[in-house]
Amino acid sequence: MNVNIQGVAIFFLVFLFSMSIHEMMHAFAADYLGDDTARMQGRRTLNPLPHIDPIFTLALPLILYLSHSSVLFGAAKPVQVNFNRLRFGEFGGAIVGMVGPITNLVLACLAAILFRGINPQVGSNVYNAFAIGISLNVGLFLFNSIPWPPLDGSRLLYAFAPRPLQEVMESIERMGMVSILILIFLVYPLIAGPLSNIYQSFIHLLAPGLLL
Repeated sequence: MNVNIQGVAIFFLVFLFSMSIHEMMHAFAADYLGDDTARMQGRRTLNPLPHIDPIFTLALPLILYLSHSSVLFGAAKPVQVNFNRLRFGEFGGAIVGMVGPITNLVLACLAAILFRGINPQVGSNVYNAFAIGISLNVGLFLFNSIPWPPLDGSRLLYAFAPRPLQEVMESIERMGMVSILILIFLVYPLIAGPLSNIYQSFIHLLAPGLLL
């Protein structure tokens, strides 16, 4: 397999930048709402090193990128939050959880605005950087919004779910890495089609005609 080293480098630069802002915003939101755990652990930073998880930050997105997956996503080391210390209870947790994916959506929108304004030449490094920035951040927004523990979207579901459902979600979340593997290998194939359609719709809306 021919590997475009330059393309991989651009991908990881964009990904690490996007991921770092995502995690930093989790930490800022938690700190603002009353829990300084992430700040004390050095997670309120744009430096990507404290946020890197070897599998989900490096291996998974690289595999998806090199395999030309229709959806690009990945994850960082989870920001630790003591939800019992947050103001507004479960709704505070929902704010902390969803600020990450929403940050990625905002980054995708900003990249799309700049892309349309600059209108770079197809195939250039600038074009590729914008293409990756838009598509990757849309992918991060959608993947992390899935309401499956411990993904960010689950915090929004916690805020509105009845207690019996919350208990089921807590059981799934306690599985740790196993819950992510269940999502990727069992749940994700069931939602891949609709999720891919939503992904393509976002890309078309933000940057019509974008070549990925």
